[in-house]
Amino acid sequence: MLIDLHVHSDVSRCSVLSVDDILDNARSFGLDGVCITDHDTTGILSQIREGFQSDGLLVLVGMEYTTPQGDYLVHGPVESLKPGMDAHLLMTTVSEMGGVVIAAHPFRGWRPSDTSVITPRSCVAVEVENGRNTLFENTQAHVFSREQSMLGVAGSDAHRLDELARFPTNFTTPIASREDLVAALKAGKFELLPEYHLLETAS
Repeated sequence: MLIDLHVHSDVSRCSVLSVDDILDNARSFGLDGVCITDHDTTGILSQIREGFQSDGLLVLVGMEYTTPQGDYLVHGPVESLKPGMDAHLLMTTVSEMGGVVIAAHPFRGWRPSDTSVITPRSCVAVEVENGRNTLFENTQAHVFSREQSMLGVAGSDAHRLDELARFPTNFTTPIASREDLVAALKAGKFELLPEYHLLETAS
């Protein structure tokens, strides 16, 4: 299943991508699913029904959480996360809730996740390809994930329709819920596909 793990709706003030744009176009862009990860909120739940839509698109809701040590994608039962935690407390809290943390765009020039706190114990994966990163920034993330013996995921980080589906992650097991997504991420049942991801062999 091709899932875009990092999508911002216009609930995020920095995004102009509406729910209707996501739902109307994701399948035609080749996606089987999207994870809407707005900044520090799951408010999009007031506008959508999670799960499979009428066209077969899977819609799940996570969050991009802001900490003093950068931004992190969180998946699982994240609605109750309180704002303002540092990265260490966030990671502990999400783990105790049964969710997972992904280090978002660790080498971006603004709001990168702090590599000093990214370990295989704290994060389930590193976002090694981000649709808003430069080639150099994504390459650095690839190298870092290999050095840390961590798996890499991708996401478009879409804020506009033309950015949606730019970097999907392929899940090799069926996903139908947040619980399935968390389990697949923990088990490493995903991959980057060469036709989408041209940096897999970057060094």
